[in-house]
Amino acid sequence: MNRKRRTEILINGSKDLSRTLAAQIEGKYDVKIVEEPNNGLVMIKMREGSKKSLFYLGEVLVTEAKVQIEGQLGIGIVKGIDLDLAYWLAVVDAAYNADLEEIESWEKILEEEEIKINNEVVKLQSKVLMTKVNFETMNE
Repeated sequence: MNRKRRTEILINGSKDLSRTLAAQIEGKYDVKIVEEPNNGLVMIKMREGSKKSLFYLGEVLVTEAKVQIEGQLGIGIVKGIDLDLAYWLAVVDAAYNADLEEIESWEKILEEEEIKINNEVVKLQSKVLMTKVNFETMNE
């Protein structure tokens, strides 16, 4: 599983999952905090449609953390203010970068969480579609 997919699952899924995975690593390995979870601003780049040129749309508030496990760096960045989640993401990222044995069992857990997230998205979309107006039938 690639980093982007894994991170999206952990951000959009249950915080308990992120906490549990990070706790597995903290209980067994020495986790060195390189950068305490802190807030910052990140510029958002957009591409203008007609000229295809890049411009900065604005800034977004993020929380970021960096840790090191077994000599491997892990980074966690979350939109908004969530110090704990940023730290847990950094621990999980470092575990993957260090190729620790625990990550083998995580693949199935993350895939199950992804299915739950997708089911919630489908439920939300179906609720939204129920409110959709069909303008073709309004004149009849």
